[in-house]
Amino acid sequence: MLEYDLIERHMGIWILILAVAAWAIAQIIKMMVPLCREQRLDLERALGSGGMPSSHSAFVCACASATGALCGWASALFAISVVIAIIVMYDAANIRQAAGEHAKILNHMMEQWAEGEMPSETQLKELLGHTPIQVIAGAALGIAVGLLGAYFLI
Repeated sequence: MLEYDLIERHMGIWILILAVAAWAIAQIIKMMVPLCREQRLDLERALGSGGMPSSHSAFVCACASATGALCGWASALFAISVVIAIIVMYDAANIRQAAGEHAKILNHMMEQWAEGEMPSETQLKELLGHTPIQVIAGAALGIAVGLLGAYFLI
């Protein structure tokens, strides 16, 4: 454990480190899933959006839970971080998921038009958002990283 004064003076940095750690863990998990299922390494998953678990949810939930544990569950900082986390998770599960569905439809239309000699070389990214399960898994991962990290710091 670190000296409490050192933790208190650098609390924001520790919260950021825990949030980034949760994001990195989620991204590594996303790379490992195709490796386990299909025996192929998908390096696009290393930095890409979408997939299981939601790294956006892991990032903001680790930030919120570490903020609550280190700054106080009744603090204004915790309240603000929870509000931001809810907005990010709503966006990931609804708006970006719908944008991904639109991309699928447009890609299909472009393939159809390509057969009729209309040029269409650009494919739209279809994996943009998350299903509710992916968001919940990311949130659980983030909360675990935030709370465990704060526990070991205090």
